[in-house]
Amino acid sequence: MNEATWKYVLEHQNDDVRRLALQGTRDDEVNLQQALQQIAGRQSARRKLPTWAAMNGIVYPPHLNMEQCSSEQTARYKASIAQGFLSKGGENSVFVDLTGGFGVDFYWMSQGFSWRVYVERDASLCAIAAHNFQVLDFPCSVCCRTTATHLAEMPHATLVFMDPARRDEHGGRTYGMADCSPNVLQLLPQLMQKTDRLMLKLSPMLDWRKAVSDLEGASADGSPVAFVSEVHIVSVGNECKELLLVVGKEPAERLRLCCVNDNQKFETEQGGGVLGVNSDFSSVKVSPYAEGSLSASFLYEPNASIMKAGCFAELAQRYQVSPVSTNSHLFLSSVEIGDFPGRVFRISSISTMNKKEMKQHLDGLSQANISVRNFPLSADQLRKKLKLKDGGDVYIFATTVQNGEHKLFICRKIS
Repeated sequence: MNEATWKYVLEHQNDDVRRLALQGTRDDEVNLQQALQQIAGRQSARRKLPTWAAMNGIVYPPHLNMEQCSSEQTARYKASIAQGFLSKGGENSVFVDLTGGFGVDFYWMSQGFSWRVYVERDASLCAIAAHNFQVLDFPCSVCCRTTATHLAEMPHATLVFMDPARRDEHGGRTYGMADCSPNVLQLLPQLMQKTDRLMLKLSPMLDWRKAVSDLEGASADGSPVAFVSEVHIVSVGNECKELLLVVGKEPAERLRLCCVNDNQKFETEQGGGVLGVNSDFSSVKVSPYAEGSLSASFLYEPNASIMKAGCFAELAQRYQVSPVSTNSHLFLSSVEIGDFPGRVFRISSISTMNKKEMKQHLDGLSQANISVRNFPLSADQLRKKLKLKDGGDVYIFATTVQNGEHKLFICRKIS
């Protein structure tokens, strides 16, 4: 960008981009399209990439690339995993990102490696990344080529990272590994020849068990060429953002499953591969409180990562909470558990769906936050039935208890 465009960006960096687009500019030296892209990128980065947003000179890509790139928070989490694969001091270690994109994951994940290689097929993204790495004083190799081309000629790497594009040639969303670009399953045998470990960032929409199964059965004859040792399900603000898999050449004795939501982390290690992590409640007593007794003072809702993982039996055993039923994924206890990985509510009352009883329990209430779990009505349908507005500090959980009866748990949030 020329000097006039940079000046325009700095002068209008806090302004509404749509209003600026409508106003236009009388200065012919200002490239308005470039300027608006940078202003929008800076505003997005303040929320998503605060470290980069605080630096002058960073160039931002188009909106779609900014939308698709990792946040600094999730990139730093991936970096914490990557650091675990470094030998002491990181000597002779090489990190390769075969799908570099805007370079956010690459920048944080490759910290501490002796050398780092960024690979991206899009020439404009490569140019932006190369510029930004110079601004960040971050020495690395930037290669503008396809994943397959680079992989064919690539020397051995300590860790390879891939985030396959989850859009098809028409711009539509894809989720399965075989439908993404590049196709990791096709490249897997070659990848295992070129690296000690592979870390994959996949769609949070994928079932992690199927992803593990697909990777471990990716060879032509069905014999595994790769083995998944770690699964990380990463949420931010209780919204599931990323599914991360760590893949190696040797079978892992135990599969490590990590469920992360901001500063909440629930981790379990299971023998017997994928089947070891399950939702089997055969050894967990279903809560007697669910029948209506108020000796259960607290209701617990697991965070998004645990809901995605499905490790409810392990959760119940570790925190000594009782499931409302085998399919409701809500838990009860007579004591408050401060470090529970999810939301905690104090139960005010429990009601059946009997009209007279509901009227008694909801008397004087005009609004509430309503959630339904394993329940025949949607949240909107139940809100209409209860004649309540949305919001306020009361939370109603509608669910089905173990004996098949429908119950309303009326609560107030603690954390």
